[in-house]
Amino acid sequence: MSQSSKLIFVTGASGFLASHIIQELITQGYRVRASARKSKVEPLRALYISFPAVEIVEIGDIANDQFEEALKGVDAVIHTASPLPGRQDIDRMFKSAVDGSLNVLRQAEKAGVKKFVVTSSIVTAMLDPTVVGGALRAHHWNPFKKEHATAENGNMATYAIAKKYAELAVWEWAEANPQVDVTTINPPYFYGPFAPLHLTIAPGEFNALSTDLMIYSLLSPTGEFPSSAGYADVRDVARAHVGALRTPSTVQGRKRIILASPHDLNFEAVLEAVKKARPEVEGRTITAPLPKYPFEKYDIDFTVVEEVTGLKAEDFHPVLETLMETVNALLGLEKSWKESGFVMPQDIPTMF
Repeated sequence: MSQSSKLIFVTGASGFLASHIIQELITQGYRVRASARKSKVEPLRALYISFPAVEIVEIGDIANDQFEEALKGVDAVIHTASPLPGRQDIDRMFKSAVDGSLNVLRQAEKAGVKKFVVTSSIVTAMLDPTVVGGALRAHHWNPFKKEHATAENGNMATYAIAKKYAELAVWEWAEANPQVDVTTINPPYFYGPFAPLHLTIAPGEFNALSTDLMIYSLLSPTGEFPSSAGYADVRDVARAHVGALRTPSTVQGRKRIILASPHDLNFEAVLEAVKKARPEVEGRTITAPLPKYPFEKYDIDFTVVEEVTGLKAEDFHPVLETLMETVNALLGLEKSWKESGFVMPQDIPTMF
């Protein structure tokens, strides 16, 4: 079956990563059926009106809704929808993360889908006590348990634990359903410009910036540095998801892909480059001292990444290209917000 005749179902269509995945699927000639909550359906249909290969369907609650009908005729599923930290209480976040993934898998399998690519996170592997430096591998798992997800430990801990349990549930399901080919893509913080086709971000909707909010925080004197220097370009993460669709089920056994850019990210060097290219940010950038990161990039097994996704280390966007395009997109959005009459807050909200 040619790519042009394959239909790919994408969850969370309005998301930062999902919009890039849909763009990559369009570019590679796939047909796309993508899901979104009710409030996003009509805006997304209007966004893709010139693309007859893209269909938008409504799923209100991915953890509980029945949507097997929307999965009929689908060749593969890319499941990106996941709760972000701080948006829900802890119990609801766990339920959304775990039950959402399992509901998609179960219903799609009933509809005859045999290939799944699931967005997980590198946080599921971080802080494994056997990790040496930044060398993260597929057998690594963070050591945290559900009881560690408390308000006192913060949103980031809750997010890391919820993602871990959601992915463990996916692999438990996959082992019980060997007829289905499952890949997880486990990226770090991903940055980059908005997809060419993306929903307009209303003034003040900082959460809609996703992980780009961490870069926006660098443009505020009271901002915070990301908790890790490891990163990836969102476009490379999207390409990894789409590339995994073509991998035969016999490759690699359990395809748990720990993904990150091969490039060093030095935030001080990036900020100097930003000030030089965009002198209007002089005097408004972060004043906090740069944290002492244990490493400036993750040590990733690119042999596995290439075998499963087709991406080579040299295919990843250069760090300054990624960060400059991110800053340019954010400053452009900020300009449009100000022109609409929105008064920017003195302090940029943080993600976690």
